[in-house]
Amino acid sequence: MASTINAQTTGFAGVVTTADASGVLNIQTGGVTAISISASQVVTFANPVASTTLTNPTITNYTETIYTATGSTTVNLTNGTIQKITTSGSTTITLPSSTTGKSFTVIVVYAAADTLTWAGGSTLKWASSTTPTPTSATGKIDIFNFYQDGTNTYGSVYGQNY
Repeated sequence: MASTINAQTTGFAGVVTTADASGVLNIQTGGVTAISISASQVVTFANPVASTTLTNPTITNYTETIYTATGSTTVNLTNGTIQKITTSGSTTITLPSSTTGKSFTVIVVYAAADTLTWAGGSTLKWASSTTPTPTSATGKIDIFNFYQDGTNTYGSVYGQNY
């Protein structure tokens, strides 16, 4: 069943909604599905617009995807804002360039008494200009949060030796 949303009340001309047999609601514009909503209310953006701004949304009971990697890794935020990296020998974690307003978490799982190095150039800043000492013990976990202002990346220790 297809219907057209009233362009005068929504501000979106030519937007069509359809529901398929499984109950998935598709919102299309220009013949391309822009948003797909399942019966369990999972929202999927097929072609998200980078400049889309949500103002004062209320989001409850959400789950973030945890991206996992092993060994030396370059953090790519397109994989998600929570990254779980398991060490493998001498491990280097390279952080992305600073982008205004970005924040992310890196969970480090130590596979052994491995060394950990952070790469991010002179734009990576730690409190008191001191890089934290990694736990580096088999089976232990350290969690680090990072905040970016477009120039620098500020690292903080959420917790260590879990």
